[in-house]
Amino acid sequence: MAAAGPRRSVRGAACRQLLLTLVIFSLAGEACKKVILNVPSKLEADKIIGRVNLEECFRSADLIQSSDPDFRVLSDGSVYTARAVVLSDEKRSFTIWLSDKRRQKQKEVTVLLEHQKKVLKTRHTRETVLRRAKRRWAPIPCSMQENSLGPFPLFLQQVESDAAQNYTVFYSISGRGVDQEPLNLFYIERDTGNLFCTQPVDREEYDVFDLIAYASTADGYSADLPLPLPIRVEDENDNHPVFTEAIYTFEVSESSRLGTTVGVVCATDRDEPDTMHTRLKYSILQQTPRSPGLFSVHPSTGVITTVSHYLDREVVDKYSLIMKVQDMDGQFFGLIGTSTCIITVTDSNDNAPTFRQNAYEAFVEENAFNVEILRIPVEDKDLINTANWRVNFTILKGNENGHFKISTDKETNEGVLCVVKPLNYEENHQVNLEIGVNNEAPFTRDIPRVTALNRALVTVHVRDLDEGPECTPAAQYVRIKENLAVGSKINGYKAYDPETRNGNGLRYKKLHDPKGWITIDEISGSIVTSKILDREVETPKNELYNITVLAIDKDNRSCTGTLAVDIEDVNDNPPEILQEYVVICKPKMGYTDILAVDPDEPVHGAPFYFSLPNTSPEISRLWSLTKVNDTAARLSYQKNAGFQEYTIPITVKDRAGQAATKLLRVNLCECTHPAQCRVTSRSAGVVLGKWAILAILLGIALLFSVLLTLVCGVLGATKGKRFPEDLAQQNLIISNTEAPGDDRVCSANGFMTQTANNSSQGFCGTMGSGMKNGGQETIEMVKGGNQTLESCRGAGHHHTLDSCRGGHTEVDNCRYTYSEWHSFTQPRLGEKLHRCNQNEDHMPSQDYVLTYNYEGRGSPAGSVGCCSEKQEEDGLDFLNNLEPKFITLAEACTKR
Repeated sequence: MAAAGPRRSVRGAACRQLLLTLVIFSLAGEACKKVILNVPSKLEADKIIGRVNLEECFRSADLIQSSDPDFRVLSDGSVYTARAVVLSDEKRSFTIWLSDKRRQKQKEVTVLLEHQKKVLKTRHTRETVLRRAKRRWAPIPCSMQENSLGPFPLFLQQVESDAAQNYTVFYSISGRGVDQEPLNLFYIERDTGNLFCTQPVDREEYDVFDLIAYASTADGYSADLPLPLPIRVEDENDNHPVFTEAIYTFEVSESSRLGTTVGVVCATDRDEPDTMHTRLKYSILQQTPRSPGLFSVHPSTGVITTVSHYLDREVVDKYSLIMKVQDMDGQFFGLIGTSTCIITVTDSNDNAPTFRQNAYEAFVEENAFNVEILRIPVEDKDLINTANWRVNFTILKGNENGHFKISTDKETNEGVLCVVKPLNYEENHQVNLEIGVNNEAPFTRDIPRVTALNRALVTVHVRDLDEGPECTPAAQYVRIKENLAVGSKINGYKAYDPETRNGNGLRYKKLHDPKGWITIDEISGSIVTSKILDREVETPKNELYNITVLAIDKDNRSCTGTLAVDIEDVNDNPPEILQEYVVICKPKMGYTDILAVDPDEPVHGAPFYFSLPNTSPEISRLWSLTKVNDTAARLSYQKNAGFQEYTIPITVKDRAGQAATKLLRVNLCECTHPAQCRVTSRSAGVVLGKWAILAILLGIALLFSVLLTLVCGVLGATKGKRFPEDLAQQNLIISNTEAPGDDRVCSANGFMTQTANNSSQGFCGTMGSGMKNGGQETIEMVKGGNQTLESCRGAGHHHTLDSCRGGHTEVDNCRYTYSEWHSFTQPRLGEKLHRCNQNEDHMPSQDYVLTYNYEGRGSPAGSVGCCSEKQEEDGLDFLNNLEPKFITLAEACTKR
């Protein structure tokens, strides 16, 4: 196929050279009448096709325009194609307009484009269509103007195949705009290949149509391969630019600096991008209020900025801008769009608060406090009820003593001046205050924070009142030596009348005196000692002795004050040893430390000097004192000192020579811990109470009843009876302890035992002879066989020896006289005790026969008498859970 024009072959080097050749123009006739340019039929975009000598035609031209949009003319006369152009006719012309705006003159130059003649190669007539397989056709560029005015159908171009030279060829097209939406927009003449458009096209809806052209012979053969035929719609500036919003709203602070960005406006254009039709420029058409101009807009980006620092919300708080956008890069023939921009000026703290007056006066009565005396109004032009408007007041001068306080009334924004500490007319008749004010928010302008406009002077006048006496200072001090003679007179508390500034006419009374040591002279206020002052009696000693004093004037108005008495110490107390009684465990402890204290001041106290005064030779020989530190000494004994309690006199003396001697009781004891000896010591010095005496009397009565029963039993016994010879074979076992023995039971009278088969007899129980142990007489029960006196109790009844019965022996068979019984048992009892006190190796043993001693009153272990109340059936399991009162007894038994 080939483009419109004469039928020529474009094959070979001649065709390629023709397309690249540019024929330089020649002038025919006069220069300003007509210019003829020889050009090829196909012109590429942005290519120079010739040059016109404009200087010879119109030297002063300042505006050059082309009547054909396909061509543009530069200022030097160069003619360029604006887009690809295919010349359908052999000739095409357009006009160049030259204008001089200053002189209001215009000239025209006609440019005529002619085809360049080409030499074509003739085809061999015998060559068939089907032998053109190596031919490859490229799309032929074609375009049409958007919104073309016709006439319609509008001829676009001619499509032609080389096969049409020898054959009859028919042409057809397909694609969007033909058989696809929009239908029937394009058609091609079947015989000629002329391509037509039937109606105007909107580029914003369809920017290009990709058609395909076909060439076929009458018998249906394809003369050429299908040829892509794109038709590009050339844009026309038919769309106005439109802002993205009809109304823009922005805010800017009134304190904004020059060049502050307010906001950005933006517009769009539907025309072809990256062309003059969519190159937009922004501008401000109008500002309301009109003057002064405070804003500008960047022509390309649409950024609105401030161009002045005279924004003042208090003058104008809102501006309205009419924004304009124009395409064609803002040229006068470009299309225009508009929008409204509302800019609100926000408040800044650019106005300092000011006082309405420079000076104020206020009045207050003396001694009044927590009262409001003045309200101070201020003015501020900033936005009400914001931090830029609210104020803080400050007392800059005159309130060094803290009598005043100023605050802000949040509703009225006034300063409220109050007296918070009483004023004294006699001290100051008036007070001058300097008040400053500023806003809660920081000030934005570069001016001094406090100026003459936000300071004010306030004069406070104090009104005088008739007052009572004043006790100032509230606490007054006086120094008195202890042990001062009774009746000594010392200066006391002094109050005064604030009106006269002296104490004349005042009377004094004592309200409180902890020890009653002084009296107060009613007229002068002097104090007189009524007792001897003792510093060591007052607790704590290092604090002051406070006396409360009442001062009264003639109108019975009063005040109270404190007289603080500092009692000066004298050395009137010797050191004192703290211990009264000490225990030293020998040989575990070789000494004991003696401590002393002195209630006097340290200047009259340590270091102390300890010594043993003239004592007995025994004390001096066995005991010695050595210094440990300033307040302690070490009392040591000699190795040959015996176990007993010593009374040792010890003298202690302070640094001033005050001395005292104390008799210290020292118990040198054989023990491992002093607590063991203290128990014994307390037992030795026990004093019986009424309940202890009653218990002893009951015990004696019980003993007499037992003895009476024994005597009755002996008198009723048969004299012919003898104690069995094998009595010595019985084991002596400690009371309340089960030990191995023969199977025996108690006889009717408790002294004889028999086996179950009456084959042997034994001693059941006996009363031990009276023994002295530790100053107490005790009765020890010795067990033989399997029963003790304790086991003979039953059913909650108390039984004597006579009630212990066992076996089958008659009651009369076991009765003896007391003399017979005593003479028989005494020697044997001693032998039994001797044997029972030995272990298996016949060596003395200390853990078998033990004596229960009287523990005395107040023993921490209590009495062990509770053990006798245990029933036999309970066994000895209670010994596994003994209470703390048995600890001392258990330790004593373990060490034996």
